[in-house]
Amino acid sequence: MKVESLMFIDRYMDYKNSKAPKNTVTRDINQLTEPVGNVYETVAIIAKRANQISVGIKRELDAKLQDFSIPQDSLDETFENKEQIEISRQYERLPKPTLMATQEFLDGDLVYRSGNRDDALK
Repeated sequence: MKVESLMFIDRYMDYKNSKAPKNTVTRDINQLTEPVGNVYETVAIIAKRANQISVGIKRELDAKLQDFSIPQDSLDETFENKEQIEISRQYERLPKPTLMATQEFLDGDLVYRSGNRDDALK
């Protein structure tokens, strides 16, 4: 079964205030598959959302770090900016996108649509 579309309910997510754990947590597979009924589809939904979160975090970080970029002609000179380093460290301390996506899935914050098996055979 293919996950056709996936949408997060909120248009903007504050990644810094995520309720997701910072470390890996053992999950009950029955609890994870309860809303969908299929382990593989559950994994596909969580993986797709994790990719969306990862891209969102990367865009947000790139936008913040772009303020510090200075066009340089040579790569020999490197300039360390303490503010830039602190921003990078803040993003490194965030939970992993897979943990955020799993928490969103368990909280029921994801809306997804699955393809129909009969439609795939036509």
